[in-house]
Amino acid sequence: MSAQYDLYLQQHRSNVHKGFEWIQENLPELVKDGVGWQTEFAHDASKNEPDEYEAYDRYFYGNNKSYQVMQDYRKAWLLHIHRNPHHWQHWVLINDDPKEGEIVLDMPYNYILEMICDWWAFSWQKGNLNEIFNWYDEHKAYIKMSPKTRKSVETILGKMKEKLSESNSKGENL
Repeated sequence: MSAQYDLYLQQHRSNVHKGFEWIQENLPELVKDGVGWQTEFAHDASKNEPDEYEAYDRYFYGNNKSYQVMQDYRKAWLLHIHRNPHHWQHWVLINDDPKEGEIVLDMPYNYILEMICDWWAFSWQKGNLNEIFNWYDEHKAYIKMSPKTRKSVETILGKMKEKLSESNSKGENL
């Protein structure tokens, strides 16, 4: 076990929670009944499983980027996105039949909100709450989401950006 990775997990989960609390306080209309339990209490719990924890720890905090370390990390990431439906990749179905190809499913709202808080956690870590908007603009062409999911994501991000701008113009410190 790595103290560095443990600290990262603690900080990341705390920042996801901060983002969710900010949304609850500043945009309560976005937090519908039953939304938030996972975001508040169990975000990325699977990263504590040995098959994820050890691979992530070796990859990010080890001194060896061997082929095996890379393969173990990739397998851990695949396990992680399949265990955690707040990742958009979880909702991309790759069919056996080439005629069916790839199908991108709608994400349930609670996972959309958690995904946004997950992305936003890195902005909280850097102390720039607006960074998420540039990050999303740079990545949105790559991120596979159904039209319904994308509309929800962009609506939520738009409301967040508007509220942050409003607060900044008033000189409020969030």
